[in-house]
Amino acid sequence: MSNNLFSVEKYLKRIGYNGKPAINFETLSELQYRHFLSVPYENLDILNRVPLSLDIDDLFEKIVIRNRGGYCFELNTLFNHLLKETGFKTTTYISRFLLGEKETPMRRHRVMKVDIDGESYLADVGVGSEVPVRPLKLQDGYEEKVRRILYKLSKEPFYGWVLSYYNNRDDKNEWDKIYSFTEEEQLEVDFVQPDFYCQYHPDSIFRTQRMVAVRTETGKNTIDGNLLKIFSKGTIASHIFEDSELNDILKKYFKIDI
Repeated sequence: MSNNLFSVEKYLKRIGYNGKPAINFETLSELQYRHFLSVPYENLDILNRVPLSLDIDDLFEKIVIRNRGGYCFELNTLFNHLLKETGFKTTTYISRFLLGEKETPMRRHRVMKVDIDGESYLADVGVGSEVPVRPLKLQDGYEEKVRRILYKLSKEPFYGWVLSYYNNRDDKNEWDKIYSFTEEEQLEVDFVQPDFYCQYHPDSIFRTQRMVAVRTETGKNTIDGNLLKIFSKGTIASHIFEDSELNDILKKYFKIDI
């Protein structure tokens, strides 16, 4: 398909970004942050056996026109296109999602490097769990606190770049790896196979239960299965809901209408 539907203006309106984007870190940071606040991470189509498309027009129709969300291959594909259309220089990589894994997993997550004025930044709007809502400088040993969470980028011999966060919950006080990637540029065709795996393989975590998340100004809202959690200013409110409540919860807390 040709890109007949895509509109920078409509995309910016969808994520609540006002003004004309400039090619600088401040714009990139605000685009990523506004995206997290506006577009939910969700696997509802996969659970409902609705085939996904990574075509730009199809993604634009789903995420911008129909006000839906998606998962990493959808969200970061469309966000990458927005960045390129507004003049940013991007390079796309595929990564291993390490959080919660005991063994080395396959590569099944999409991320971006954005180059601005001689500096490189990691950009990513495709995760519902612990990831920075603003870009990080791609520099070995770089640490930055984003919304009360300390993140670090480091390089390892096998994994390459590793994104970690400092986990001080339950007296752990240690760095937990989130994901890793190597600097081998990926083409759009390179994401067809891992996207197919995530949609259709019986071992795919995306086929097991609902995963929905959106950031808010004070925290985030999440659904795991039938558990709704509202994180706000360090507090957590939980609610186990019936399937009959799902549509109302999606509308109220995630602005999703299916």
